[in-house]
Amino acid sequence: MKLLRKILFPIVPVYFIVTWCRNKLYDWGIKSSTSFDFPVICVGNLSVGGTGKTPMIEYLIRLLKDENSLSTLSRGYKRKTEGFQLANEDAIAQTIGDEPYQFYHKFGSEVQVAVDGNRVNGIQQLRKLSNPPNLILLDDAYQHRKVKAGFYILLTTFNNPYFKDIVLPTGDLREPRGGAQRADIIVVTKCPPNLSEAEKSQFVNSIKPKEGQSVFFSSIGYADEVLSERSKKKLTELESFTLVTGIANAQPLVDHLKRKGLSFEHLSFNDHHEFTEKDIALLEKKFMILTTEKDFMRLKHYHCLMGKLFYLPISVSMDEPEQFDNLVKNYLKSY
Repeated sequence: MKLLRKILFPIVPVYFIVTWCRNKLYDWGIKSSTSFDFPVICVGNLSVGGTGKTPMIEYLIRLLKDENSLSTLSRGYKRKTEGFQLANEDAIAQTIGDEPYQFYHKFGSEVQVAVDGNRVNGIQQLRKLSNPPNLILLDDAYQHRKVKAGFYILLTTFNNPYFKDIVLPTGDLREPRGGAQRADIIVVTKCPPNLSEAEKSQFVNSIKPKEGQSVFFSSIGYADEVLSERSKKKLTELESFTLVTGIANAQPLVDHLKRKGLSFEHLSFNDHHEFTEKDIALLEKKFMILTTEKDFMRLKHYHCLMGKLFYLPISVSMDEPEQFDNLVKNYLKSY
């Protein structure tokens, strides 16, 4: 894969020019964007792969759900359905996507969860509901320029920041680094614990935020217990188990479990992996399976795994939560 990326390097300038021109057409108003007269917050990234969008959406849901009629809108990556879908009691990961299903499974009636590849249509459909939202969180829509959100939160990981990367196909960026200028807030995610102020300052200097942009640092917190549909166990009490991951970067989780001194084998699949009958037959032979919450949403419907399938909850910890929360809430007050 690395060799192929190097071979494709001559395509990088072409990709750069195409995506740069596309953005400029939107910036100059030649290509039109649809804006709305109510709050729309977009969470996204410049790069492919996991930067922590799902935990950030969940952070925002917890922050805002009690004072707002709130909806999330995602494209529903790798779902088996098409068009606009609103999550209900019949929803599963295959009908709305694993991450939206995770939102629905976790928050239930506290938030409306919808998917639509056409974000403009998705927002319009949500607003036509009998109980329309007054706030919409757009999940992974930073490059979806047909919608002009009112507030943009850009995520970049500590170990692979966008300012050290180049565009596809050799790099991981979906668009040139200049796209970061559209963000109101930049969050450096998956930071190591006890990050020093000097390290933060050096990182901010590399980002070079424009006037009015705020930079925050966040880390992933792992729960002390693992959960299944019907039970829970202390993480430290786990004996030998199989770790199953289908996410972009499982290394932080693997490192965390190793630091706990746990004994496990690791079955690693690609991000958003669609588990086959052969995969399930292999997992059925395992004594205990630990997975991520996102993978749990895809696997929980297999009855042969019931009783042996657990997931480890995670959460986002912000370095300056009060300041971050106030910036988001002040945006809402503008409406």
